[in-house]
Amino acid sequence: MSETELLKDNNEDNIETDNIKEEYAYLDRGGFSSEKFKVEIRGLPKFYGIVELKKLMNQKLGLNASKIKRPKNGSHWLFACFQNDEDRAKAISALNGYSWKGKTLIAEEAKPAPDPLVKKRKRDEDSVNNKRKKEDENKSQEERLKDAVTPYWNIPYEEQLALKEKEVKNLLMKFDNEVWKTDKNKRNLIESNRKLYNGLSFELKPIQKSPITAGYRNKCEFTVGIDDETGKPTVGFRLGSYVTGTVGVAPVDSLIHISDKMKQSVLLFQDFVRKSNMSPFSPADYSGYWRYLTVRESTHNGDIMLIVAMYPQDLTNEKLEELKRQLIEHFSSEEAQACGVKSVYFEGITKKRLGEDGSKPIHLMGSTHIVDTILGLQFRISPEAFFQINTAGANILYQSAIELSNVNDKSTLIDICCGTGTIGLCFAKHVGKVLGIELVSEAVNDAKFNAEWNSIDNCSFFSGRAEDVLPSVLARATSDDVIAVVDPPRAGLHMRAVTQLRNTKKVSRLIYISCSPASAVKNFVDLSRPSSKTLRGAAFVPVKAVPVDMFPYTKHVELAVLFEREEKVQPSDGNECKVDEKEVKAEENTDIKKEETNVTLEENVQT
Repeated sequence: MSETELLKDNNEDNIETDNIKEEYAYLDRGGFSSEKFKVEIRGLPKFYGIVELKKLMNQKLGLNASKIKRPKNGSHWLFACFQNDEDRAKAISALNGYSWKGKTLIAEEAKPAPDPLVKKRKRDEDSVNNKRKKEDENKSQEERLKDAVTPYWNIPYEEQLALKEKEVKNLLMKFDNEVWKTDKNKRNLIESNRKLYNGLSFELKPIQKSPITAGYRNKCEFTVGIDDETGKPTVGFRLGSYVTGTVGVAPVDSLIHISDKMKQSVLLFQDFVRKSNMSPFSPADYSGYWRYLTVRESTHNGDIMLIVAMYPQDLTNEKLEELKRQLIEHFSSEEAQACGVKSVYFEGITKKRLGEDGSKPIHLMGSTHIVDTILGLQFRISPEAFFQINTAGANILYQSAIELSNVNDKSTLIDICCGTGTIGLCFAKHVGKVLGIELVSEAVNDAKFNAEWNSIDNCSFFSGRAEDVLPSVLARATSDDVIAVVDPPRAGLHMRAVTQLRNTKKVSRLIYISCSPASAVKNFVDLSRPSSKTLRGAAFVPVKAVPVDMFPYTKHVELAVLFEREEKVQPSDGNECKVDEKEVKAEENTDIKKEETNVTLEENVQT
C-alpha cells in the first residue's frame, strides 16, 4: 500500500471515529440522559404490565428504575434506565437469572443509543435520494407545517368527513371480528346483524359535523424554538420531533384551526422572548430557557389564559422573581388587554424525580380561571383541567351521548374520568343522580364549583383513580337504572376499571366516549368478552355508535358508543375461545398513562 493510500485510509478511519464520537457526545454534556445507565432485560413473560414490572423492580427488589423503554406492548425484551452506575450494577445483579412468571430473566448492561439528531443529520449529508424527502424539500415551510399539524388542510370538508367515517367503520369492523373470534356463541347474531347494519353487527350513525371548522381550538401548546428560515426565536409548532432529527419551530399564522386571538397572544409572547435575550430551550444539548406556551381561550367571552413554561437552569431566585415581574408588566399592556389576556401563569420546569409530581403552574396575574359554556351551562376551567378542545363540537358530542343513553329522571349516571364535570352536569337535568370520578383533584374542585355555580344539586364528585374508587362510588348508586359514561385519556380505561364495570351487575348500560377509537378497541373487546373467572358479570354488547368530528383538518375523530348489558350469560359449549386469565391479570397492572417522550407533533397538538 502506498503512503498516499495509507494516509487516505487513516483519514477515513479518523472521520468515522469522529462521527461515532459525535453521535454519543450528548452523554458528556452534563445534563442527565436516561441512555447513560441503561440495562437490557430479555426473556420477559408473554403477558406483563409495565407498572407490574416497576413494582417488582422498585418495591420488591429495592431497585431504583427511573424509566422503562419498551419497543411495543408484549415485547419479550426492553430497556430499564437508572440514575447512576451503582444503581445499574445493582439492578443487573438482582435481575439476571431472576425467575418471574415462570421465565428466567437475562439482564445485561446496554449501550446507549446514538443521538437521533446527529444520526439524522448524517443521513441527510450522505443521501438525498429519498423521494418523500425530496418532495418535502420542494415544499415551503408553511406547507410542511400544515402537513404536520393539519394533514387534511387541502381536502374539502365533506371529503374529510367521508374519510373519517370510513376509518371509524373499519375500526369497528375490526372490533366485530375480535368479538367473533373470542365468543363463538355470538357468531350467528353478528352475521345476521351485519346484513342489517351494512357490514357491522350494530348501528353506526352518520358522522356529526363540527359546527365550526376554522379557529375551533380552545387550547394549544406552542413550542419555543428557532425558526429555520429566519434563525430567530419563535413561538409555534415543530415541523417534526426530536427523534426524527427535527427541532426547528415554524410560526402558526397560516394554520386554519387556531383563532386570530390565540395567534395574537402567541406573537405577544414571542415578542417578550425575543427581547429577553434568553435563548429557547434546546433538546439537543439541554441549554436555553424558554420551553412552551399554553394558550386557553374561552369561546363564551373571548378571555385568554396563558401558561408560560421555562427551564430555570442556573437562574437565581432573584432573577426568576424579576422575570415574573417583567411578564406581569408585559401582559398588563394595552396590546395584551386587546388580545383578551385575562389570566397568566408561570411554570418553572424542574427535573422530576422518581415518585415526585411534576412542576405546577404558579398564578401571576388576573383571574385564576376562565369560563366557557356547553349546552347552556357555564364551566370554570383551571390551567391543567381537561376540557374538550372544540367547545362547539362538545355541544354536539354531549347531546349525542344524552340521546344514546335513554335515561330518565330515576336513572343514576356514573361519570368516569369526569374532568371538570362537563358530561355529568350536562346529563344532570335528565337523570336523578350523577356520581363523578376524576384523578386530578383540581379538576374535581372545579367540578364541584361548576355544579354549585349552575345551581345543580344532584351531582357528587370524587377524586381518585377510577379503578380504585369505582367500587365505593358504585355503592352509592341505589337506582334500578344505572348507566356509566366513560371519557378516558387517549390510552383508554385501565383493565381493573373494565373488570369492575363488568362485575357490577347494577350497571345496565355504558357509553364509551373516545378521542382515539383505535386505542379504545382493546377496551371494547374486553367489555364484550364472554364471562370468565375474572370477568364474572355478563358482557356488554354494542348497540349504536356515533362519530363526531371534533378535529376538522386533522385525521382525529371522536366516537361515542352505547353498550347494553347482555340479558343473560350464554352457557359455554366448550368451543368458545378462552380468555387468557394471565393476559387479563397482566393488563390489570398496565398503567393508562404512558410516557410520551418524543411525541409526534400532530399527537401533541391534538391531545
